[in-house]
Formats: sequence, structure tokens, C-alpha cells
Amino acid sequence: MEAVAKLRNYPTSPRKMRLLADLIRGKKVEQALAELEFNPKHPAVPMRKLVLSAISNWKQKNEGGDESQLFVKTIFVDGARTLKRMRPAPQGRGYRVRKRSNHVTVIVDAKP
Repeated sequence: MEAVAKLRNYPTSPRKMRLLADLIRGKKVEQALAELEFNPKHPAVPMRKLVLSAISNWKQKNEGGDESQLFVKTIFVDGARTLKRMRPAPQGRGYRVRKRSNHVTVIVDAKP
């Protein structure tokens, strides 16, 4: 039985978060946690917490289940709200700055 964890409105661009999601997709949970722990990218910390949360959710659903067989079944990153700001530009103009954020969904499951 699978378990889901979601991270909503995290303030980094979806493109940067997808780089981390592609790293751990389909891997065993222990290996995914190890890769995220030593990754220098700043969204690796909340992504690691999200995977730990998914593991915890799986434990609550499956009392006495074997945790060593868990793997990241699905992970996807969607765009969330975008804050629009203005930055001063030459000759009295203004450049638009789009501060992006994202939603991440992780699904873990045990191999049969």
C-alpha cells in the first residue's frame, strides 16, 4: 500500500526542484535520503524532509510492514503561485521579476 506526502508553495523555481526530483525517482528510500543529504543544492533539505514524511505516512498505514523494501514510486513537481515584482531599469523603466514557487508530491511504496 502506497503513502503520499506533499510540499506546497515552496519558494524556489520548479525547474530547480525537478533536478532533485529526477535524481531520486525510482530509487530505494535509503539511497534517495543519502543522495539528498549530501546534495549541495538548497532545495535538497526540504525534499529530504518530504521523503521522511512519506516514509512516516507509510509506517502509519502499514503497521508492521517491512520498511527496507520501500522505494520512491512517483515524484513530481508542479508550478505554484508566482509573485510578480518590479525591479528598477534604465531610463525610468521597470523590469518584471517573477518569483516562482512549486508544489512537490512524493509517493512511496513497497516492492512486492
